[in-house]
Amino acid sequence: MKYLKELRARFKDSVAFTISDLRIFLKNKRISTGYLHLLIHNLLTKGEIKRITRGIFTFRDEIQTVGFGFSPFYYGLQEALSLRNIWEQETNPVVITPRHVRVGLRSFGGRNYLVRRISRRMFFGFEMLRYYDFWIPVSDVEKTLIDFAYFREPLGAGALREIKVRLRKEVLSEYLKRCPKLVAKRVLELLRKS
Repeated sequence: MKYLKELRARFKDSVAFTISDLRIFLKNKRISTGYLHLLIHNLLTKGEIKRITRGIFTFRDEIQTVGFGFSPFYYGLQEALSLRNIWEQETNPVVITPRHVRVGLRSFGGRNYLVRRISRRMFFGFEMLRYYDFWIPVSDVEKTLIDFAYFREPLGAGALREIKVRLRKEVLSEYLKRCPKLVAKRVLELLRKS
């Protein structure tokens, strides 16, 4: 644990870091791969760091760090609605990534989160939002609506009304040009509903 103080100083402000980041940081110390893995194991056992996914860790307890294990990514669907104050319901984070990863429900720190995969063609329409002391990518209102149609997720009438109020028609129009025709058709059907 002789490198713990240096690791804390270097990575405590990082949202997430990889085992490669640790290896590069400790390169001049000439530690072996075995010792690096032992160091990580000890830090995990003591609760100093948390594993987001294989090879990616964080010093933070915050659930919103999980997306950084699947970069590139953005938070979308119900999570985007919550983060943008479109609805007040507590949601499990929904991480949307174009990477070929195992999708489905996962857990971090006793809380669940969902990983969804999206085609590279549909990976657009998000912006960085401040979340406490770090920034996270969150789908904008128009892309959130498109994602509900893309993933065929149910969208409540109240949330749909609020989305329609905040919708920028010119942005939605540009986004729909980038979508498959079937998805664009579903979006327009959703808009006609309310």
